[in-house]
Amino acid sequence: MAKWGLLRRSIVGDRDAEVYKISFVFPNGDKYEGDCTRTIEGVLERSGHGVHTTPDGIIYQGNWKNDKMNGFGRLEHPSGAVYEGEFYNNMFHGTGTYIFTNGAKYTGQFCENKLQGNGEFKDTQGLEWDGTFHYTAAPGLKLKLEM
Repeated sequence: MAKWGLLRRSIVGDRDAEVYKISFVFPNGDKYEGDCTRTIEGVLERSGHGVHTTPDGIIYQGNWKNDKMNGFGRLEHPSGAVYEGEFYNNMFHGTGTYIFTNGAKYTGQFCENKLQGNGEFKDTQGLEWDGTFHYTAAPGLKLKLEM
């Protein structure tokens, strides 16, 4: 059974859209604390800033729109992988940084959860590479050398 608390916070932007601060436990054990609005149909959906956690230890803290991760946020996985950057419709999309479980790090462009566009990659040995990424390929990737 879902448990939730609701506190009316304020009216922002559209005069018909009231923003509520909620604490909600989903039937699967996921938890959400943060802002939400009521749709035209009367359904509450995540909108604004909030934190969503799962029983498995996945944590998302950031912006929501239309009940999806949208805008800037940080997603942490219990494996140690972390993404911080822009989201669109629950996907890494825009500029961000992904830290892999082995400590390697990519900073650059993402498109629908994939490395796409200009970016920099720091491997597990500390070597830094930059270039254009296309999903798992990086044609023309160049090692950055300090002289």
